[in-house]
Amino acid sequence: MATANFGKIQIGIYVEIKRSDGRIHQAMVTSLNEDNESVTVEWIENGDTKGKEIDLESIFSLNPDLVPDEEIEPSPETPPPPASSAKVNKIVKNRRTVASIKNDPPSRDNRVVGSARARPSQFPEQSSSAQQNGSVSDISPVQAAKKEFGPPSRRKSNCVKEVEKLQEKREKRRLQQQELREKRAQDVDATNPNYEIMCMIRDFRGSLDYRPLTTADPIDEHRICVCVRKRPLNKKETQMKDLDVITIPSKDVVMVHEPKQKVDLTRYLENQTFRFDYAFDDSAPNEMVYRFTARPLVETIFERGMATCFAYGQTGSGKTHTMGGDFSGKNQDCSKGIYALAARDVFLMLKKPNYKKLELQVYATFFEIYSGKVFDLLNRKTKLRVLEDGKQQVQVVGLQEREVKCVEDVLKLIDIGNSCRTSGQTSANAHSSRSHAVFQIILRRKGKLHGKFSLIDLAGNERGADTSSADRQTRLEGAEINKSLLALKVNKMYFIMKGLLLLTLIFFTQLQNSSTCFT
Repeated sequence: MATANFGKIQIGIYVEIKRSDGRIHQAMVTSLNEDNESVTVEWIENGDTKGKEIDLESIFSLNPDLVPDEEIEPSPETPPPPASSAKVNKIVKNRRTVASIKNDPPSRDNRVVGSARARPSQFPEQSSSAQQNGSVSDISPVQAAKKEFGPPSRRKSNCVKEVEKLQEKREKRRLQQQELREKRAQDVDATNPNYEIMCMIRDFRGSLDYRPLTTADPIDEHRICVCVRKRPLNKKETQMKDLDVITIPSKDVVMVHEPKQKVDLTRYLENQTFRFDYAFDDSAPNEMVYRFTARPLVETIFERGMATCFAYGQTGSGKTHTMGGDFSGKNQDCSKGIYALAARDVFLMLKKPNYKKLELQVYATFFEIYSGKVFDLLNRKTKLRVLEDGKQQVQVVGLQEREVKCVEDVLKLIDIGNSCRTSGQTSANAHSSRSHAVFQIILRRKGKLHGKFSLIDLAGNERGADTSSADRQTRLEGAEINKSLLALKVNKMYFIMKGLLLLTLIFFTQLQNSSTCFT
């Protein structure tokens, strides 16, 4: 019977327990857990009721009087004591230990019956005179219980078991991903002109130990966080049989496989390694990218800080997909972009007690920078001016702020802004953003600025080879985009003198008590 293992333990009785800091005190038994042979106890400390789950071995080691009564048959090798023994006391359950006539240590019967576990005897050694006379040792009930039960083996708690289950699932998932990569690597087209290089890349990837970023990994604190995200080959690249030369073996490493050729025309592969704060492979969804990039910045604006997150990369690399959401034709699902995910967390943080008492109001702005000019996307693309006030703070004059009460209000504003944003089509991207878009979430307390989160979707930098067949207007747009992106390293005065409004705005968000994420 399972209940027999609990001995004399009953719900409502008080038992001695040992705390993690070594203290021993009494606690009341509130439940008996037969599935893992443990009991739940509760006690009152400093006016609060506390409880914990303790295994039976620990309970019996401190409360031997509660040990279950289990009979152990006398050992056939142990003869009964002689009738002429000088001093024989009553022994619990006919359990006898006979001292040897020789000076050898007393023999002990280590056999265990039922669910009892062997425990080394803790009663004192017999005197040499008692051993020589062959007298029977006196054993108290406490000592008999201690002999019957061995030292308490620490039973795993439910929390530890759950952690082990998660670890097993994670290992299985990694093995499945590894098998999928190997399967993809083996599906190599022998007619591909780059077949030799593809085999080299496949063999190199097979030797790697993949440990990609997962949602279970911790989030590190960074003042400035630089991340990279790999996108899969698009339809055009697949048709042209281009090579996938990017590998992300771990959460912060990106490897680039560069095909090279020796003087004797022997082809070989040069593998270059780059390290970032985080690296996302082509299977990582927007939610995971947001978790490790923009999500840590949300708390910054509640602590009276300024935060900036902007996406930078080649045209067609997936910046607008990451910031705004998935595309379905010309329509965009804004609910899966970093804009909407950041707004969701802002409203969740507003409900926390320590921020709810601040009575903060949430506002949103959305504007674009196109060909050196600023336009309000929430006010019919009204042209705006960027000026510096007396406190040397950059102000966008005439920018309209819309108060938002929920995530749905933010999604509506994003839809309005995306429908007005300047876009076009190039040879490298069918939905190319021709402007830098800046979406801001602003917190105000009694009308005063409390924090600001700027989410910037930069226009993609373009190679001359990609725009050689474009018209004059498209080439001018590309030149303006490349000029603004090239100036990221120069100082504030250069921004203002050259009219690089985007860089001027970004510079003034990177002040004290600010955080920046670069994806």
